[in-house]
Amino acid sequence: MIVLLIVLSIADGVLSQIRYSVPEEADHGSLVGNIAEDLGLDLTKLASRRFQVVPSSRTPYLEVNLENGVLFVSETIDREQICRQSPSCQLNMEVFLENPLELFQIEIEVVDINDNPPSFPETDITVEISESATPGTRFPLESAIDPDVGSNALRTYDITTNNYFYLDVQTQTDGNRFAELVLEKPLDREQQAAHRYVLTAVDGGQPPRTGTALLVVKVLDSNDNVPVFDQAVYTVSLSENAPVGMLVIQLNATDLDEGLNGEIVYSFSNHISNRVKDLFSIDPRTGRIEVRAEVDFEESSLYQIFVQARDMGPNAVAAHCKVLVKVTDLNDNAPEITFSTVTESVSEKAAPGTVIALLSVTDQDAEENGQIHVEILGDVPFKLKSSFRNYFTIVTDGPLNREQADSYSVTVVARDKGTPSLAASKSIRVQVSDENDNAPAFTQAIYDVYVTENNVPGAYIHAVTALDPDVGQNALISYSILECDIQGMSLKTYVSINEETGYLYALRSFDYEQLKDFTFMVQANDAGAPELFSNATVKVIIVDQNDNTPVVLAPLGKNGTAKEPLPRSAEPGYLVTRIVAMDADDGENARLSYSIQRGNENGMFRMDWRTGELRTARRVSVKRDPHQMYDLLIEVRDHGQPPLSSSASVLVVLVDSVAVGRGAVDRAGTAKAKDGTLDLTLILIIALGSVSFIFLLVMIVLAVRCQKDKKLNLYTCLTSECCLGCSSCCSRQGRARKKKLSKSDIMLVQSAGSVSGVGMAQVPVEESGSFGSHHQNQNYCYQTKHHRAELSYLVDRPRRVNSSAFQEADMVSSKDSGHGDSEQGDSDHDATNRGHASGADLFSNCTEECKALGHSDRCWMPTFVASDGRQGPDYRSNLHVPGMDSVPDTERGKGFASSFRVDIPETA
Repeated sequence: MIVLLIVLSIADGVLSQIRYSVPEEADHGSLVGNIAEDLGLDLTKLASRRFQVVPSSRTPYLEVNLENGVLFVSETIDREQICRQSPSCQLNMEVFLENPLELFQIEIEVVDINDNPPSFPETDITVEISESATPGTRFPLESAIDPDVGSNALRTYDITTNNYFYLDVQTQTDGNRFAELVLEKPLDREQQAAHRYVLTAVDGGQPPRTGTALLVVKVLDSNDNVPVFDQAVYTVSLSENAPVGMLVIQLNATDLDEGLNGEIVYSFSNHISNRVKDLFSIDPRTGRIEVRAEVDFEESSLYQIFVQARDMGPNAVAAHCKVLVKVTDLNDNAPEITFSTVTESVSEKAAPGTVIALLSVTDQDAEENGQIHVEILGDVPFKLKSSFRNYFTIVTDGPLNREQADSYSVTVVARDKGTPSLAASKSIRVQVSDENDNAPAFTQAIYDVYVTENNVPGAYIHAVTALDPDVGQNALISYSILECDIQGMSLKTYVSINEETGYLYALRSFDYEQLKDFTFMVQANDAGAPELFSNATVKVIIVDQNDNTPVVLAPLGKNGTAKEPLPRSAEPGYLVTRIVAMDADDGENARLSYSIQRGNENGMFRMDWRTGELRTARRVSVKRDPHQMYDLLIEVRDHGQPPLSSSASVLVVLVDSVAVGRGAVDRAGTAKAKDGTLDLTLILIIALGSVSFIFLLVMIVLAVRCQKDKKLNLYTCLTSECCLGCSSCCSRQGRARKKKLSKSDIMLVQSAGSVSGVGMAQVPVEESGSFGSHHQNQNYCYQTKHHRAELSYLVDRPRRVNSSAFQEADMVSSKDSGHGDSEQGDSDHDATNRGHASGADLFSNCTEECKALGHSDRCWMPTFVASDGRQGPDYRSNLHVPGMDSVPDTERGKGFASSFRVDIPETA
């Protein structure tokens, strides 16, 4: 056996060709060769690399052991049966390896052995020769048949030695040999009518084998003329697939004889092949050769037809000619596509040039009819590469993306160049395997989750969703929460997430008043390798519920009942108290409204539903029993759904004055403190009451000292220069008790309106803003420190001292020398200088009151100049004389008492 190894490098793999030879008739199991060893392959890797035979190249005569690469005979090989008379006989087989792809073409030449002797078609061969035949006349003999080829084929013929004939062995163009019997000496039928010889056919084998037949030569009476063909050799062309009955050639032979001796009969020679007899027929009378069966160029491109012509005379001698039929090829065979190996799937990360499939394309036609153009149809990321002869590989031609296309139908089209062109196509399905190249993506970057407070722990609150375009494990998403702290506690004590569905659950009941919102991150991870993830933000917003009732902060009293004083002289709109309440909820749930639910049947009070201020709606009736209290039930209601409410009980006590009323309230507060139910508001009220009480004592002490002062015997009416609301001092002059006026008894207070309005002298209750914020057109006067007035001044002082008039008065009053003692730098001296400078007597209008204080006190009163440049009214109009205790209440109420309303805030 001969082993020939040819290795060719091809794209994306190696194609090797190895050739073996095996004798025919080899026994079953006979070793042909070891493919793996001859190719230098690692025997241990044959299985892992899937060493196998291309299915389309399998043969029943040979088999490959896929474990060790041994090629052996699996069935007796009969060369003559497989290849007939073909000079070359070989079997083709293809094997390949994967990872990487390597293709090997195995050619096994079947070596002929001399296992067949030559044989004649008939054991007795009869030749009739006219006695008139001249020496040199040739008589073709039937050829022997030897199925062997090459050196084992028929080599020569031999005949028994004789005096009349010898054999001339001829060789045809196809290599076949035939014998012609040559007449060497004229025959004489009368001497010998028949000659018998042994005809022997000898092959070229070692040792040679022979076949014999009995040759009988019959000597016939002479027929002088033999038929003659126009040509010894005829050449014609015939298209393949010519229809049956088509004329191939019209032969014509002539015979000079007449009658039966000149009548010619045509026939095929004895040594013509059976295949030719199957394909062609000849008309014995006309010599017309016609197509008998389908002629295929791919089977044979040339046929030789031997024809003989014999007359019908006695002792007829046959004439011979040869017809060469050349078959012209037609494009009657479409290309054939055979896939040797196909990869089931390719990774979407496969690099360009990755081999997908190996295929071969063949066309049995010749020349242009057999030239093939191969291409891939459609816009697919694959291309063809020529590998070896008619082999091609399909490789990737660009990046793959399974998310765009998970499979491709690759159609290979092979088209020949014949006319008309024939084509064949074959498709394969290539699956694109997934790689984890896409991270999960949330449907929203930020999730706003609204959760109503007081939710049930463990309740579902929302669902986050992430999508992954990958498949399988690469698209299997699990959800998790990124750890963080909320109010010092782990997030995982607040919420949890279902790692499979992304459902979020509240682990506790949320309280809007403690936690209004919180934010955390959720993460989606796929199960691919490497693992990919993405994050999203979840903002949990707690929605308030109306779960808190309003809480009344002020006023507070014993057993939930507050007592508030109401002066009997209170005007309509008098602020009795202000209900202060708070609601821990938010929004509409915390917006409060106030109303009187009970105790206001006669409409004495009105409640501001927004601010909670309780004011009088009208004056207190003089007929009302002063000991009868107003028992009011105040309701505070929020605007939630459903609304919640709470109530406060307020007892309004009628008092003669604010101070008395406040003292009663203080005593009630003291009693409440003794009960041990003190709270911050009550403590502030007690403290404020104590301070007020101390100042009240101070005022009483001052009043007593003033009573003892006998230096001033007369009070002078201040007429037009009195403070607002004190015009009645003139009527009190005779009745008023004489008192010496001291500077310490005078203080500056704000007037509420113009000097002409008696009723406007009341000091208004400030509810918001700064008292001194609008002071350009306000008047100020000095007022005695009566004990009832002192309390109002102390309480309201923080809101009064911002006035610019007071600041101016404090500045100039520091220059007072007192009781007329004037010096160079004091106010007397300044006043004198100002008097001379202005040319007017500044002391011409000094009153007794001013004299009592000293004329310099009149001078230090600055001239009030308004913002428009006009001089204001005389400051003496704001000078108020103490001693109003002796004035009856009726007169005092007309213009003075209303100026001393006391506001004591309930809370500090």
